[in-house]
Amino acid sequence: MRVCIVGGGKVGYYLSKTLMEHGHEPIIIESDEHACSQLADSLDFPVVHGDGTLVEILEIAKVGSCQALVGVTGKDEVNLIACQLAKKVFGIKKTVARVNNPKNTPVLKELGVDIAVSSTDNIARLIEREVETDAIHHLMSIAGGDASLTEVFLPDNFKFSGRTLAELEIPHEVVIVFLTRGQELIIPRGNTVLLGGDKVVCVAKNTAFHDLAHLWDLEEHR
Repeated sequence: MRVCIVGGGKVGYYLSKTLMEHGHEPIIIESDEHACSQLADSLDFPVVHGDGTLVEILEIAKVGSCQALVGVTGKDEVNLIACQLAKKVFGIKKTVARVNNPKNTPVLKELGVDIAVSSTDNIARLIEREVETDAIHHLMSIAGGDASLTEVFLPDNFKFSGRTLAELEIPHEVVIVFLTRGQELIIPRGNTVLLGGDKVVCVAKNTAFHDLAHLWDLEEHR
């Protein structure tokens, strides 16, 4: 897959190297001439000097032949415009933008960016999910990173052991997929009873795991 990366800072540099190691064909657009020279000397793929928000620069980088464009500059507006041009002018199907200000994440998505990645939000979610309680284990990110498939381990002294799912309070944005009890797989129903030692696999928005941990009294189990 050919990927255009707008922004040749540390994020763009290491991202491009990783993509290349995975068999992809990256190309970097960087506005700083000195940085471009350094990148060109250390990388074995094209580096274009110019403004990634200009159509003529994107044309020089042959963005039209790319399958994806990733904006990783330190300015959210630059990343947004580069992604919009890639989609509307060059017909790129997948765009990804680094978000420096977490408050801009929903705005970028509303304006057409497929995936908006905020390192601040990701770290906050990691802290809530992995540091706040060891009862919740992330399995896989879905929906562009906004939600997760997660395993919730119920401790032996689970406060609500013996209660049914219908009796428990579950956040609206959490859906229980299945649970395991030893080697037994259980498809949940309203009358399914939860016991200490159960592993509950659920899909939820990342913002809902804190509420789940609080409602099920899992916050103390570190």
